[in-house]
Amino acid sequence: MSKSTVANRYAEALFSVAQKQNIVDEVNQELQEVTKVVSANRDFISLLTNPKFSSERKKEIVSELFKEANSILLNTIKLLIDKKRINELVNIAEAFKTLAADAQGTAEATVYSTRELTEEEKKDISTSFAKLVGKESLNITNVIEPSVIGGVRVQIGNMIFDNTVANKLDSLRRTLVVNK
Repeated sequence: MSKSTVANRYAEALFSVAQKQNIVDEVNQELQEVTKVVSANRDFISLLTNPKFSSERKKEIVSELFKEANSILLNTIKLLIDKKRINELVNIAEAFKTLAADAQGTAEATVYSTRELTEEEKKDISTSFAKLVGKESLNITNVIEPSVIGGVRVQIGNMIFDNTVANKLDSLRRTLVVNK
C-alpha cells in the first residue's frame, strides 16, 4: 500500500465506488494507463499544478486527454485537481492496484533473478510463495539483476525471501568472520 495517507484514502474511496459498480478491473487498468502517461510526461503534472491555469481549464484538458476513460476515474482526477492533490495520482494508482489485488486474492511480487524467468518458473514461484503470504496467486514482475549471481529474491509487499547465491555467500562470509 502507498505510504501516503491521502493517496490511500482516495484509493479506498475510488475502490469502494468501483466495487459497487462491479468495474474494479476496468478502473484499475485505466488508472494504470493514466499513470503511465503521467510518469512518461512529467510536464503533465506540472501543467496540472500550475497556478496560471484555472481549475476549469485543467479539467477541460484532462477531459479531452482521457475522454475514453471511465467516468468514475475521470471524476476522481477532476476532484484531485479541485483539491490540489493531483500530484498524488501515481500513489493513488499504486494503492488502488494493491486493493484490487487483495480483493482478488492476489498480491504483487517482484522476483529478482540473473535471467528472464520462463512462464513455467513464474507459475511455480507464484504457487509456492502465494501460500506463504495467504494469497491464491501472485502477479510477478521479473527484474534482471546480475548481482544475485544465482537463485532468486522474491519481494512481496514488505516481505523479502532471499534465496540467492549472493546472500548465501554473504552469510557464509559473516559466519567465517565471527568464528575467526
